[in-house]
Amino acid sequence: MDFFISQESLTALEWILRAVIGFIFLIVIAKLMGQRSISQLRFLDFVMALLIGNIMAHPLSDEGLGLKGSMLTMGTLVVLYLIGVYISLHSTFIRKILDPPPIPLIDNGVILYQNLKKARIPLDSLLSELRMQQTEEVENVALALWETGGEISIFLKPPYQPVTQKDLSLSPKGFNLPMPIIEDRKINQTLLLELDKDENWLHDQLKTLYNVSVHDVLLATIDKQEHIKIYLYK
Repeated sequence: MDFFISQESLTALEWILRAVIGFIFLIVIAKLMGQRSISQLRFLDFVMALLIGNIMAHPLSDEGLGLKGSMLTMGTLVVLYLIGVYISLHSTFIRKILDPPPIPLIDNGVILYQNLKKARIPLDSLLSELRMQQTEEVENVALALWETGGEISIFLKPPYQPVTQKDLSLSPKGFNLPMPIIEDRKINQTLLLELDKDENWLHDQLKTLYNVSVHDVLLATIDKQEHIKIYLYK
C-alpha cells in the first residue's frame, strides 16, 4: 500500500494502482451524488465538479501527494453536497440561493434586454438558440426562460405551436417503444423470451419479410404488435 501515501518516486505498477483506485473512487462519488449532478450542472453541481476535478487530479500526477488526503477531502465535500441538496429540498430560501429561479429572456415577443445582461447571454446566442429550436421570429415566442442548468426553454404563442392529434380530433395510438431484438448480428435472447418466441421464429420472420439473415442485420427492432424493422450493414 506504499503507493497510497506520498512517495519520492513510484513504480509503473504503483502509478497504475493509483489510477485504478482513483477511478473507482470517482465512480463511487458520482454514484453518491446522484444522476442529476451528471445530467445537468446546476450551481451547486458546478462548484462540486470544479473542486473534485482539482482535488483528484493532483495525487494522480504527483507522487509527492498521497491519495488519503484527497479521498478524505472529497468524501467531506460529498457529504456537504448531500446536506446542501437535502436542505434545499426543505428550505425555499436555501433553494433560491443554490438553485435560483429561471430568468425570463423573452416575454410575449419582447426581448428583455436587462435580463439578457443579468444572465450574461449575448443577443447572438439567444437568436442561435431560437434557430436550433426551429423558431424563426422572436415575435412568435410567448415566453423564453434561461434555466438554472444553462438551457433556454422556449414556449411559442398558440398560433405558432405545432398541431397535435388532439387539435385535429384524431384518435391517438398508444405509446409503443420498439425494442432492439438484434444488435450487431447478436440476438437479444431475453427479449425473445419475453415475447414467448424462439430463434427459429425470428429467422423465419427475417427471411419472409426481408429475405435476409441475422448475419446481415446491424439493428432490428420489434414493437408490441411484433412488427419488425431492420437496418442492414452498409
